[in-house]
Amino acid sequence: MPTAIEKRRNPMTEQVTGAQALIRSLEAAGVDTVFGIPGGAILPAYDPLLDSTKVRHILVRHEQGAGHAATGYAQATGRVGVCMATSGPGATNLVTPIADAHMDSVPMVAITGQVPSGAIGTDAFQEADICGITMPITKHNFLVTDPAEIAPTIAAAFHIASTGRPGPVLVDISKDALQAQTEFVWSGTPELPGYRPVTRPHAKQIREAARLLSNAKQPVLYVGGGVLKAHASAELRVLAELTGAPVVTTLMARGAFPDSHDQHLGMPGMHGTVAAVTALQRADLIVSLGARFDDRVTGRLDTFAPNATIVHADIDPAEISKNRTADVPIVGDAREVIADLVVAVQAEHEAGRRGDYAAWWTLLNDWRDRYPLGYDLPDDGTLSPQLVIERLSAISGPDTIFAAGVGQHQMWAAHFVKHEKPYTWLNSGGAGTMGYAVPAAMGAKTGMPEATVWAIDGDGCFQMTNQELVTCALNNIPVKVAIINNGSLGMVRQWQTLFYNQRYSNTDLHSRFIPDFVKLADAMGCVGLRCDNPEDLDATIKQAMEINDRPVVVDFVVHQDAMVWPMVAAGTSNDEILAARDQRPDFGDGEE
Repeated sequence: MPTAIEKRRNPMTEQVTGAQALIRSLEAAGVDTVFGIPGGAILPAYDPLLDSTKVRHILVRHEQGAGHAATGYAQATGRVGVCMATSGPGATNLVTPIADAHMDSVPMVAITGQVPSGAIGTDAFQEADICGITMPITKHNFLVTDPAEIAPTIAAAFHIASTGRPGPVLVDISKDALQAQTEFVWSGTPELPGYRPVTRPHAKQIREAARLLSNAKQPVLYVGGGVLKAHASAELRVLAELTGAPVVTTLMARGAFPDSHDQHLGMPGMHGTVAAVTALQRADLIVSLGARFDDRVTGRLDTFAPNATIVHADIDPAEISKNRTADVPIVGDAREVIADLVVAVQAEHEAGRRGDYAAWWTLLNDWRDRYPLGYDLPDDGTLSPQLVIERLSAISGPDTIFAAGVGQHQMWAAHFVKHEKPYTWLNSGGAGTMGYAVPAAMGAKTGMPEATVWAIDGDGCFQMTNQELVTCALNNIPVKVAIINNGSLGMVRQWQTLFYNQRYSNTDLHSRFIPDFVKLADAMGCVGLRCDNPEDLDATIKQAMEINDRPVVVDFVVHQDAMVWPMVAAGTSNDEILAARDQRPDFGDGEE
């Protein structure tokens, strides 16, 4: 009989197959949903999965859908998303969603079957070195050939994926390891020598950041997706209101700070608001919180914020000074950093040192008033895509979760959805993955079944992964999809309009006619609707909102020539921002 000490060391022990050890490990890790498709190498795992009363498996139509669904689940719930596939092409179909999760720091565990260990390296049927393939795009990955290593590897995978800077972890398990017998041991506390993410920031750096905030005349709080990953939205609001500094939220941070808050200038970047982009350019201090100074925000890097002192706080030390040298580097979890900054700023105030930003706010409010976000309604009476998204947001309400594809509709949704709450905006930021929206919405709705979930998709994106609506229909996942149908690859067409003399090479999708999205939706077990008249817009959205027993697809046929503004052309300075076509803002300083 084992002693009490041995029982504590090995709280769960049982003789099982490797496949059973895998499923029991997922149960022990708290997994409630797995998105996947079976195949030869992973098939042993699917047999005990059938017996699990804790883990729901959702059979997707394509492995890419499984990966994006796991990402959407993770982004909406904050828990680790899980997807599963077989070896070879099953595993390689996960590469795009794994890369997407890696770029956006999403906690995900991808489990793949592998050919038997003795056949690895022989070019066996459906063999692919998925660990080698995904090494650059995973936080870590494992190849498991010993059944005794399955449980501890799964424990390690979930720990790595969800701690520090979150990210995807791949676990590749050989078929013979799944079939062999082993003793199941689950401790839940993986031993990972060398893996010690720093979460608490250095006090000296925090004090220096607070001092700079007190002395600055034109500061900006530059907020990235790391604030959401750290669940630090409440702390951010306290810091912002305590300092009185303006806030900009990146594409990945929309909802971290309410759009309606008077200190919020909106989104910075290539298609950011004039006020947000220009505030960063003219700042004398930028306090970056969980952001990475990526090229879409900075524009031409050597001209970005030339007069700003940089405080850069990030949980990943590799991001500090990677693109822009930090004057005050702070390594730590965003929630810990912001909480400590609040205390340090309060100490500054108590000592009589408080920033005076009155003149700065006069400038900012002038830019905000003169160059607000807006759009023109089409002269021909057709639907404006911006109006569609604006009304979607207004009618569905602030608790709605929106998942966007990539392109013009993504930028319009970033601007014209009213982002008031965290974890209600899902999109592919770093990788810019077309086809993300529908499966991500499916994952979000699975994890948050009581929430209303809209996928805002382009007609191009929708045609990449719309087969997952079959998955939704069969599994009672009633997502709603708004297709912003302009008949083309809109963002590429916009660039062809502006930079290629209106030579529209291979951007016309002809999707006003083929396919018929309403009939396609009906064929996939969904309700299909169409709206091409502004007078019918609100009624159509309300009709879609009332249908909750199956997925709904609304084909919004919109004006083809609508463009995304403001815009900073790729490779140019943010100083070159255009508020609209051929309209460079006048900032009242001689630069026009």
